[in-house]
Amino acid sequence: ADWLYGHYTTALVCRVPESTASQPTTTGLNGSKERVNIEQARQEWERVIGALRRLGAGVLELSPEEECPHGPFVADCAVVCEGTALVTRPGGDRRKEVEVIKKVLEQDLKLDIVQMLDDNATLHGQDVLFTGKEFFVGLTWFTNQAGARALADAFPDYRVSSINVPNEIEHLRDLCGVAGPNLLAVGKSKAAKMVLKEMELMGEFDYEILSLPDDLATDCVYMNGTILHCTKEEFPDSYKVFETVTDFHRVPVSNKELRKVGGALSRLALLVPLTKMK
Repeated sequence: ADWLYGHYTTALVCRVPESTASQPTTTGLNGSKERVNIEQARQEWERVIGALRRLGAGVLELSPEEECPHGPFVADCAVVCEGTALVTRPGGDRRKEVEVIKKVLEQDLKLDIVQMLDDNATLHGQDVLFTGKEFFVGLTWFTNQAGARALADAFPDYRVSSINVPNEIEHLRDLCGVAGPNLLAVGKSKAAKMVLKEMELMGEFDYEILSLPDDLATDCVYMNGTILHCTKEEFPDSYKVFETVTDFHRVPVSNKELRKVGGALSRLALLVPLTKMK
């Protein structure tokens, strides 16, 4: 490959509209439904984007659209590898978001665009885990086998393994993430252990495993030699595990508010890798 995994030059992001706060929230620790504090969500978002800038990414910002409450979750809408972007079908009424992102990737970033041709195919960015060596695709309510095939067709140089994700889990990346070259962060729940077992069985390569007490803390971003990960306040036990990682720089970032509506850290930026000019 003529590129280096985890080296990104551009981050495509979208600001947080008011309507994001009206989305159904996940249940809090005590069983209560927690409303999103939109001002706090925007402050946390600004800090995440600030961290991406400091790590050397040129940030392309999309304006928020009130009719697109999931707009900030840009990484759902495309999978970018080397100089190619596969435009996904993340489900729900998100066609407008997908079209906007496709246009930016094609016109502003000059990527080769691949569309999913099979009308029955569904693929959500949060069900795709790229390790730099191969792809894992979680089969979920949002992603099917036809979607996994579309990914394999778009990136023929890489092995693509389909992984069955337990029904109660929304996305593959709710259970695991990439914390560095050759390093996977995986939760300790029964579901996470099942998924890891299948990944080890189906995958082509062996990886070091960073085993985290909290599944949601596996939501980290490895970028330009640095891991962006959860704060001590959010997940104290998992934070301690991240502290044991000495091979890379670490930047804890808070993402408490958007996480209430499923807004994982890895969904907030569509990262475009460094590639050689054609």
